[in-house]
Amino acid sequence: MGAVMSVLNKVAPVADRLGMKKTVDRALYQATKTGFQAAGAATRTFTAARKLGSAKRLPPVPDSGVFDLTPTEEQRLIVDTVREFAAERLRPAAAEANEKCAAPVELVSTAAELGITLLGVPEELGGVATERSTVTNVLVAEALATGDMGLALACLAPAAVSNALVLWGNEEQQATYLPAFTGEDVPAAALAIQEPYPLFDPFVLRTKAYRTAGGFRLTGVKSLVPRAAAAELFVVAADVEGRGPALFVVESSSVTIEAEPAMGLRAAGTGRVILDQVTVPSTAVLAADYAECVRLARLGWCALAVGTGHAVLDYVIPYVNDRVAFGEPVSHRQGVAFRVADIGTELDGMKLLTYRAASRAAAGLSFAREVALARKLCTDKGMAIGSDGVQLLGGHGYVKEHPVERWYRDLRAVGVMEGAVLV
Repeated sequence: MGAVMSVLNKVAPVADRLGMKKTVDRALYQATKTGFQAAGAATRTFTAARKLGSAKRLPPVPDSGVFDLTPTEEQRLIVDTVREFAAERLRPAAAEANEKCAAPVELVSTAAELGITLLGVPEELGGVATERSTVTNVLVAEALATGDMGLALACLAPAAVSNALVLWGNEEQQATYLPAFTGEDVPAAALAIQEPYPLFDPFVLRTKAYRTAGGFRLTGVKSLVPRAAAAELFVVAADVEGRGPALFVVESSSVTIEAEPAMGLRAAGTGRVILDQVTVPSTAVLAADYAECVRLARLGWCALAVGTGHAVLDYVIPYVNDRVAFGEPVSHRQGVAFRVADIGTELDGMKLLTYRAASRAAAGLSFAREVALARKLCTDKGMAIGSDGVQLLGGHGYVKEHPVERWYRDLRAVGVMEGAVLV
């Protein structure tokens, strides 16, 4: 409860402002045009303010032996606040952010003030967590995605890096980088695994890490990295000869960024991170279980699919009830009513598998099978929900006046994206 109260104390002043009108002079960073390349964002100096005796790890959630996926009262308090933020701030800003291919800086900063990056950081490192927060992170990702998946991705990207540092960083890495994620000015950061190749396999990486006398030299390209142009820090996946995939902490001053707007997730300001003979010290390597990293990222995408699917369902129900054809609401037609019911049914299945995988991960149990099942269902049914949402709106589903066409494009990312989020 102490950890939750700490979060709520940080959230309260932000929540009080949610009802205020948007200021017309809010800051927006300008999206770079396709093909334009620039150096990585000017980065702050990351230095260790204090030395840690050892790396801090969160203990697993105690296994009660009962199959109960009901969120706790504390989780509901956090999620209710995040869901309100998503409805009142993310949803209204989503269309403009989609057009500009950029997340409003003000919104991302407000999301950071809500304590999203604190949820996975131990109390002794400035966060609020006392145990593995996988379930809470999944619930928060789902709640944000009910507003907009692209903006949710932009808001969650820094937490992917802070979570990776908590899970696999050593004492020096935690002391150097984590304080920035628990302060008032949270840096833009991202987990970069995806590469721009057909049928990309996260376990067969073309980004290579070559050993040098003092560390490693990284060469390769990372794709669809959220807020790449603004990011100050990356956790990059690269293949080390004789070892296999590994994760490296890379500061943005050493990379080149190229804009890469995609069919969906445009509000996340996705870009390519080009690593051309980038030199990092041996201390930049995270002691990561790479397979676990991939699974936790896929679990995050499942949560985003559930949240966006909820947005579709919540939008189409009043639409089909209010839309009149031949003298009665179109929801009176069985073909319409059954399709809406199918969305609700599939959404519950997606949620159940996602929560089940998250609960096992939080308890320190094997969750490979559960994540594989959740990803398969969320990929297939998430795309089906997006398609059905467009179909239920008829011609309106195809125009940008309604957000369903955007959610349809976003949901197609679930089956192809790797990394970017980490719960």
